[in-house]
Amino acid sequence: MMIRKLLNSTELCVDEALCGLVRSASGLCLLRGLRVVVRSDLKNLNGRVGLVSGGGSGHEPAHAGYIGAGMLSAAVAGGVFASPPPASILAAVLHLHDAGASGVLLIVKNYTGDRLNFGLAAEQARNRGVSVAMVIVADDCAFERPGKAGRRGLCGTVFVHKLAGALAEEGYPLDKIVAKVTEVLKGIGTLGVSLSPCSVPGCLPSFQLPPGDMELGLGIHGEPGIQRSKVACADQVVNTMIDHMTNPSKSPVYLYVCRYVVVLCVNNLGALSCLEMAVVTRAALSTLEARGVVVARVMSGSFMTSLEMAGVSLSLMRVDPEVLRLFALATSSLWVCLFCSPGPLSPVMRSALQRISSALLDRQEELNALDRASGDGDCGNTHAQAARAIQEWLCIHVVPGCPGQLLSVLAGLVQEKMGGSSGGIYSLFLTAAAGHLTEGLSHAGAWANAVHAGIQAMMRYGGAEPGDRTMVKVKAAPSGGEMAVLQAAVKAAELGAESTRDLRARAGRASYIAAERVTLPDPGAVAVAAILRAVLESLEEQS
Repeated sequence: MMIRKLLNSTELCVDEALCGLVRSASGLCLLRGLRVVVRSDLKNLNGRVGLVSGGGSGHEPAHAGYIGAGMLSAAVAGGVFASPPPASILAAVLHLHDAGASGVLLIVKNYTGDRLNFGLAAEQARNRGVSVAMVIVADDCAFERPGKAGRRGLCGTVFVHKLAGALAEEGYPLDKIVAKVTEVLKGIGTLGVSLSPCSVPGCLPSFQLPPGDMELGLGIHGEPGIQRSKVACADQVVNTMIDHMTNPSKSPVYLYVCRYVVVLCVNNLGALSCLEMAVVTRAALSTLEARGVVVARVMSGSFMTSLEMAGVSLSLMRVDPEVLRLFALATSSLWVCLFCSPGPLSPVMRSALQRISSALLDRQEELNALDRASGDGDCGNTHAQAARAIQEWLCIHVVPGCPGQLLSVLAGLVQEKMGGSSGGIYSLFLTAAAGHLTEGLSHAGAWANAVHAGIQAMMRYGGAEPGDRTMVKVKAAPSGGEMAVLQAAVKAAELGAESTRDLRARAGRASYIAAERVTLPDPGAVAVAAILRAVLESLEEQS
């Protein structure tokens, strides 16, 4: 049965799609009479290496969606699932050369047609005096015995686009880019699973998949996979995929990632819903972290599709600090994806959050006991709810590198999970503080301004002031280094919490109780002191 597609004609669909792409993006243009998309600002190459990739259409946004500063300079499209002709590839190379590129790197997925056609274009370009190199991406982890053709090139190709583009943008010469990319390619692996086949426009589905079955290890051109089984739950499917990719007993082309830092790409093969993608992303993160893998960055979305295939692929790339830095560099490519961006502070903040959560859980009953003297006795429980919510969040999320972004996340988390007046107060503090901390502005002065803004927001909306026997107590910061300031803040918070036993409550629930009956420290103030102490101990441990 033919699958209906919203097209005008099977013959013109690729050309019309390229036209639509270029007309919707100001930074792209088409070479006349060719299926070649190039950057419209090629003058900005300025002697840098130009990058060309491409392949069959039907994998959108690959490859033209990755053209821009910091990624590809040009992309060559073939027919649906068909390699582009050598003449078009050569035209792209010569166009970059004429625009001033110092050399041209061809990034090619490992398929026979692509290797032959890109290789022929490379030889023709060299005969014309162009400095050309080619890297072959072969990241497929499906086959136990890949055979002479080798491993297929899959979504890991997008990693290479990004890394090579970052190196080119920084002015690295062609040979250095090839060497670095070749090294990184050894640590890239991909595996896909599908719940349905796809079909080339005008053709029948590429293979038949009975209802309730799924296919593991399939390619991106509709090729059937290596194993067929009944559809299972998302957690089980993801665990099977990662086990096959990373277990040496399952495949000789496995990717060793245990105790490594990796970038994860969860790639929609075409027709999975956003809901399913989010569930799979969570499952992939949880599975990897349970195996001791540190996920430094997550990409989740459509990166290299297979027309309307209802499936997903997982790509992993082992990274070191330099590769992660290159991967994080900005790009102007059209395909903008939302994914959490870690930074140098990410592990520091993760450790601090883990310490805070443990401290609040350890002191749950103590805080409840203090609260019973002046309230309803649930202060420890509400703080424990926040602590568990943070622990659950850490299990399935990467901590962003921007402190302000993290504080905004925490504000929403405590507002939803903590509840009560405490949840509102903490959320107010974190929300007001978040605006004063950006990725490039997180020094001691910025943190001090953020804390001040948070306290002012609590006082403005909550009505409490210093001396009211609440968690609010303001004191000028001493001079000295960052750790000295934090140590002084912890000491002041602990002394301040203890001093609340002698204060008359003028705000909050305790204000309704006779002063002579309120003789214990305020539980909210004790909790704040515990949080600051946990932060200090975490930083001291890491330093």
